[in-house]
Amino acid sequence: MSRQRLDYLIAGPAAPYRGGIADTQNELGKHLVKAGKKTQLITFSKLYPNFLFPGKNQKRKENLNTPVITLEIIHSYNPFRWKKAIRYINKTNPKTIIFRYYTPFLAPLYGWIAKRTNNGIKKIALVDNWIPHERRFWDKIFNRFFGIQIQAFTTFSSEVASQIKDGFKKPIWEGFHPVNTNLLPHISSTEARKKLGWESEKSIVLFFGIIRQYKGLELLIQAFANKRFNSENIILKVVGECYEDKKKYTNLVTRLGLEKIVKFDFEFKTERDIQLIFSGCDLVAQTYHTASQSGVTPIAYFYNKPLIVSDIDGLNTPIKEDNTGVCVKKNPHDIAKGIKFLLDDKILSNKIENIKKALPRYSWKKWVKDWDDFIQHL
Repeated sequence: MSRQRLDYLIAGPAAPYRGGIADTQNELGKHLVKAGKKTQLITFSKLYPNFLFPGKNQKRKENLNTPVITLEIIHSYNPFRWKKAIRYINKTNPKTIIFRYYTPFLAPLYGWIAKRTNNGIKKIALVDNWIPHERRFWDKIFNRFFGIQIQAFTTFSSEVASQIKDGFKKPIWEGFHPVNTNLLPHISSTEARKKLGWESEKSIVLFFGIIRQYKGLELLIQAFANKRFNSENIILKVVGECYEDKKKYTNLVTRLGLEKIVKFDFEFKTERDIQLIFSGCDLVAQTYHTASQSGVTPIAYFYNKPLIVSDIDGLNTPIKEDNTGVCVKKNPHDIAKGIKFLLDDKILSNKIENIKKALPRYSWKKWVKDWDDFIQHL
């Protein structure tokens, strides 16, 4: 067995945990291995206490094939078990440890580990979110504790990088959100809709992903009460596990009389489901109140689906740079106007062609090369 020192030991959610961050963690590991980097993932034996987790299940039901060794050795909220992870890291002694950071909840754990691991190990943060969407008074304190233990920060968007720069004078790499390669290929809309039981002759707008307050789903639903949608030829499909009270949204639909054109599916979706859902829709809506980026955008790109997004920093960046959709103000009137504009056949076709042109720029191969170059030159 080779005793070559690990290039990267990456800590954070990974399979068998589910969700966008875990998926990209596995993609990162896979593409580092492809690039010739000796890489290993360490993930959680316990992530969230059940009483704090709003979803149905934290882990996948199906296995995810991955070429990267993944060990479940981190207990996120029991400090008495953190020594196990520290001992393993120090024994393994990688060249670089990467902390996948997306919530201040992990700051005490990550900061403690970083402070007590060998000085010869580079300690780098890979940050999805710096300022939480749903804020707490301790966020800045926890971010600060974690940040002072880190040598450099890397991100998936310039907006997150700018947030970090406000508090730290350390090297920061501004990346982009790559398109995952584990997605199943696009199929015809007709075939997808038939398998899903979706309406075949109507335009379908998709809201996809975990439903939380900051994502502004109520704005999108209210937009469908606009007189522009009276013909019922445009359907809104809301697909994703709800981390709030479902009645907040179902009651809104009932109150507005939109039962025929707004449909809910509150189940978590697999890669096979995603293939059908994105192949079957016409465009993707992200009417968020706050966001620095979104993992839904690269999925939409992969399936050549134009987007309507809130005109907020970070979320709007790829849409404006690539001309792949429309950016609108956060109100039902402008959202309705944007949807109608985007569903024009000529406009929609133009946006699809722009996505196809932009897609090569969002490869994991490019992301890993640029990210690794930054870390090697620290």
